[in-house]
Amino acid sequence: MGRGDGSGRIVSPPDADDTGAGILHVDMDAFYASVAVLDDPTLAGKPIIIGAPEGRGVVSSASYEARRFGVRSAMPVGQALRLCPAALVVAPDFPRYLELSARVMEVFRSVTPLVEPLSIDEAFLDVRGAQRLLGSPGTIARLVRRRVKDETGLTCSVGAAATKHVAKMASTLSKPDGLLIVAEADTARFLAPRPVRALWGVGPKAAEALEQRGLRTVADVLEAPADTLTRALGAAMGERVWQLVRGIDAREVHTTRTEKSIGHEETFDTDIDDDAVLRAEFRRLADRVGARLRAHGVEAATVAIKVRFADFRTLSRSQTLADPTAVGQRIGAAALDMFGALERPLPVRLVGVRGERLRPAADAGLLWDDDEEWRNVERALDGLAGKFGRGAVTRAALLGDVRGGRSLPSKPRASE
Repeated sequence: MGRGDGSGRIVSPPDADDTGAGILHVDMDAFYASVAVLDDPTLAGKPIIIGAPEGRGVVSSASYEARRFGVRSAMPVGQALRLCPAALVVAPDFPRYLELSARVMEVFRSVTPLVEPLSIDEAFLDVRGAQRLLGSPGTIARLVRRRVKDETGLTCSVGAAATKHVAKMASTLSKPDGLLIVAEADTARFLAPRPVRALWGVGPKAAEALEQRGLRTVADVLEAPADTLTRALGAAMGERVWQLVRGIDAREVHTTRTEKSIGHEETFDTDIDDDAVLRAEFRRLADRVGARLRAHGVEAATVAIKVRFADFRTLSRSQTLADPTAVGQRIGAAALDMFGALERPLPVRLVGVRGERLRPAADAGLLWDDDEEWRNVERALDGLAGKFGRGAVTRAALLGDVRGGRSLPSKPRASE
């Protein structure tokens, strides 16, 4: 979910110059909340929070009406309700989101085969090769918006520019339900007044380092001495920002996207200090990570865990494996090894397991495979899950798990 609440929205006039703006970034507007309104029109115009109606869940999304009160994604639902007491809390419906996401992506691919999904509700489209058939970039962008609305009932916002970076910035500024076109020749003029925090890829820490040196806008950065960025951000990041503020972005639209990590987290309704329950939860999460790794045909070279305590202090640990794996048993063993080494002064609020440094799965037939038996077991479980659903067959150790509750599933997204 973007940080914007729809205020300060900028859109292009119908006759806007779209010369050279062949890269589109299409972003659905408050996707989860919009789906809730689509399925229940009585919610239209009301502040909506998508999250757990009870317990200590977090906000998955919010309507623009709720965002104007300061409600943001990943915020505890309780805090969101304090900011916006009139908000209506709606439970998420992930199968429905996936259904509509698939229909949206079909619309994109009907326009161009060069589609790079970034998440369930946004994608880059390279329409430079479609102009002879469908018209100019602005014409194609309007076509995409109309087709998405006609075929799903949902609205989207589109940024059109010469590069991915500027297109993404433009779509954010046009939200909700807008189109902002930045002709290639207008790139510098578009970027100059933007705050450095708006640059795609410049995180809060980097932005703070620039602002501490008085560099608050792109124009400020352009006027700064050459070595200022290096001192503030380091050589690599400094060079990257130097390019971004000048509209330089050589990244192409890639039709296949390799996830760099795969993970799952669990937030408990009540803090847990029972070691057996926590260890069982790590096993369950590791099995889920292993299943997703196998489904993607990749293996993880590193296993990472996250533990958040009752006071919100969060610890992360990672361990590089002797050999990459997609076997949940081995991922779980590494996770438990790291968890066992942690000092735990307070009960635990959240745990997570993640596979990192992914690589294509190795061919079978190794001379020696310590994981062969577990690999066969888990492949059999994958088959049963495909037939009867995930969770139909599980570890016996998990059947007695009486955890305090379950968190909302996170928005499916490739981790970077």
